[in-house]
Amino acid sequence: MSIWQQTQGNGSDIVVLHGWGMNANVWTPLIPELAQHHRITVIDLPGFGDSNQEILSDNLGEVSAHIVKQLPAKFHLLGWSLGGLIATEIALNYPHRVQTLATVASSPHFIEAPKWPGIKPVLIRQFHQQIEQDFAKTIERFLAVQAMGSPQAKEQIKQVKRWVFDKPLGNPESLKNGLTILETADLRERLEDITCPFTRFYGRLDTLVPAKAIPLVNRLAPSSSQYLFEHCAHTPFVSASQSFADNYRQFVQRHD
Repeated sequence: MSIWQQTQGNGSDIVVLHGWGMNANVWTPLIPELAQHHRITVIDLPGFGDSNQEILSDNLGEVSAHIVKQLPAKFHLLGWSLGGLIATEIALNYPHRVQTLATVASSPHFIEAPKWPGIKPVLIRQFHQQIEQDFAKTIERFLAVQAMGSPQAKEQIKQVKRWVFDKPLGNPESLKNGLTILETADLRERLEDITCPFTRFYGRLDTLVPAKAIPLVNRLAPSSSQYLFEHCAHTPFVSASQSFADNYRQFVQRHD
């Protein structure tokens, strides 16, 4: 089976990858901005949205291999959260295909560890358990966690919920496998092997990818750049959509 995808605009190719439990609709504020100068391909990851007849593998390498088969020959790659982890794996494994890499509210290792800020393991365990009982409620709870700390949290949750629930929800097996990737993937020691231009976007108020992780990633990927949105949490492309689009477009144009 093929993954659902949609293309808009003309110019050099940009591919965008959404995060856990979500779908391509989350990029709604960004697409018109980027499509003025680029050809944008949005996809629903395997197991999510209109790709929910597929099953997302719990192996990051398998996921990246499956996705890259359907992508253009060369492209700029933008990934949010889990999508950023997948995008990083694609950039590492297919360097001849990826022109630039940008991650948003993402981490090479999402789980908290000694001297490494991240998601508390108990939160991931709770999500695993809740998927068994009511996966729609689990996604709603995840939306609330994503928006925590944001000044516009209530409005953001409502808006993103509309986008997410406008398509089929992720199937339970893919939701679980996505959590497993977030729990187990660790690309920290491989970041120095990324050969394309690489930038990272963060939200100061993000509770899932704490800002304290930024200097640690700086050391692991010294040739990369980073941008911090002071008043945003986990979704800066929603809460500061114009500023995000401007910053990302400038990065792409420098390396197009």
